[in-house]
Amino acid sequence: MFGAERTRTLLGPADPARNATVGPPLVSARELIDRADATETVAGRRRVRPTRRVVLAAGTLAVAVGAVAVLQPFGEDAPDTPAAAAGLVLVPVAYQFDADPPAAGPQLSMLADKIKDAAYDHQSGRYMYHHTKLWGDPVMTSADGRHHVAFASETKLWQAADGTGNQVRTQLEPQYPDQESRDYWQRESIGRPAATGTPAPKVIPLSPEELRPLSADPSELRERLKVEYGAGAASKWVSTLYGQYVVPRATRAAVLRVLADVPGFRWRGQVTDRAGRSGVAVTFDDREHDQQSLLVFDPRTGELLAHELLTLSPVRISSYQVILDAAWTNQPG
Repeated sequence: MFGAERTRTLLGPADPARNATVGPPLVSARELIDRADATETVAGRRRVRPTRRVVLAAGTLAVAVGAVAVLQPFGEDAPDTPAAAAGLVLVPVAYQFDADPPAAGPQLSMLADKIKDAAYDHQSGRYMYHHTKLWGDPVMTSADGRHHVAFASETKLWQAADGTGNQVRTQLEPQYPDQESRDYWQRESIGRPAATGTPAPKVIPLSPEELRPLSADPSELRERLKVEYGAGAASKWVSTLYGQYVVPRATRAAVLRVLADVPGFRWRGQVTDRAGRSGVAVTFDDREHDQQSLLVFDPRTGELLAHELLTLSPVRISSYQVILDAAWTNQPG
């Protein structure tokens, strides 16, 4: 996802609208839903029919005002009950070091030195496979600015080096910041479960696109991760890198060492991500944009497990993604 706050992070002081006040959406929520139905996502990029401008504006405007999500339990053992479908209030991940966290550089360097092979380091195949879930793309806000709904999706992606392959995308249950928002949007018939249940997955063939090969060279990774724009931009591009590539061990270690040299990252220690996996986390507080970036890494392999964006005051989650699986395979789904 590439929303308003991430764009502002990349632009920094050059952003001409950095101090502008963002108003409520100019069209109704129902109209936005109808227009959003005309969009598709392919390999992390949107292919959009003629309504692209309005749909993207709706998503980024809502993210800019700090809309948040409510978490429905997910995973193979998630209960399929009405209570589970209603969701739970989504709160920030609990940090081991909540107050006065230390600088992350030394810990990231130590992690880079000790990581082990991932399962896919012993695999081969034509296609890179990724299984991800994303919440908060897009997020919508009611006209009065009081009620929010975050849309969610699950994606399975098989992509070869030439860009070809398949993407299977499933729309998930919408998420809400509170019961009041849930009641509001369901009165509007948005976010209400369809009578036929979860929508069928969409299978989308991928068009050819040459993917730039990965390298463990620090200078190339610094350029690729946009570290010149700061820790917020680096967080976003780390998430992009791991969502598109099956990252080998040498490159994983190099990514950690590059991040260790980026000013602003703080060490949060042991955490549990939203898929129930144990990890270690770093954050960057972008006070200028009232936003925090969170990266969760596997402490054994150095793989990226999750990436979140949170508004700082009050602490609310704007979006988050979990990478549930990555592998090599010879057969696209």
